[in-house]
Amino acid sequence: MDFKMHEYTHALVGKLSSVLEHRAGGDVDYDDARRQHECFLRLLRELNVEVLEVNLEGSFEDIILLEDVAVICHGIALLPKPTPKFIETNLKVLCDILRRDLGQTIIEHSDPDANICGSDVLFTGREFFVGISDTTNEAGAAVVAEAFPEFPCTPIKVARGAHHLKKYITVAGPDILCVGASKEAKELLKRMEREANFSYQTLSVPEDEAANCLYVNGTLIHRAIEEIPEAFKVFCEKIDFARRSICFSELSKLQAGLSSCCLLVRKP
Repeated sequence: MDFKMHEYTHALVGKLSSVLEHRAGGDVDYDDARRQHECFLRLLRELNVEVLEVNLEGSFEDIILLEDVAVICHGIALLPKPTPKFIETNLKVLCDILRRDLGQTIIEHSDPDANICGSDVLFTGREFFVGISDTTNEAGAAVVAEAFPEFPCTPIKVARGAHHLKKYITVAGPDILCVGASKEAKELLKRMEREANFSYQTLSVPEDEAANCLYVNGTLIHRAIEEIPEAFKVFCEKIDFARRSICFSELSKLQAGLSSCCLLVRKP
């Protein structure tokens, strides 16, 4: 593996200081969500990632959930076609920063039949797996393969009604996949193992919400012991390199995972 594939210099995140959340009801404490987001950004900075807070438009969720906006690897940023979920001006702002400030080559695909959601695209450091779901289709997987021709790219069917691929499986270290314990997660892993071009170690965690990790600059970031007590024990027992844990309870109520809240980039 090229270990630089999991080394990053910058993270693009939405700037929350100007967001006023007026939604009534619900069980999200937006003040707590802001605090958790601030802790997340502080942790990235401690891992030598320069955090670029970008002024974007929209609701709290629109601004914070950036993973779906681009697939970034090896100096290339693949941008899915704009959808109602993405505010087009936000896409332009992020595109300009990626190209101008971070030296990424931008690919804006034009296939009208291709759907791509970044939460369905998993890069292991050796190859891509693309979850085929309600939000990403086979044509979208083909676009990912075309954008990154130096890496194998394998479409993996996600069970109907299930969530995005990276809710169930993420990279937890060099050639290590972190996998949830649910039926959906186990089925996905079987399909991936059957189709993979390389071999991986698997780290099985009892709680599915623990499966979404980030591996950044040699450190595994996972959720705090209060939120994933059983999986936390597994991380302590099985991971022999740097780990950091973080509270994410309020952000998770917005369907955010650790991988959802930033676009990680390595500037050439």
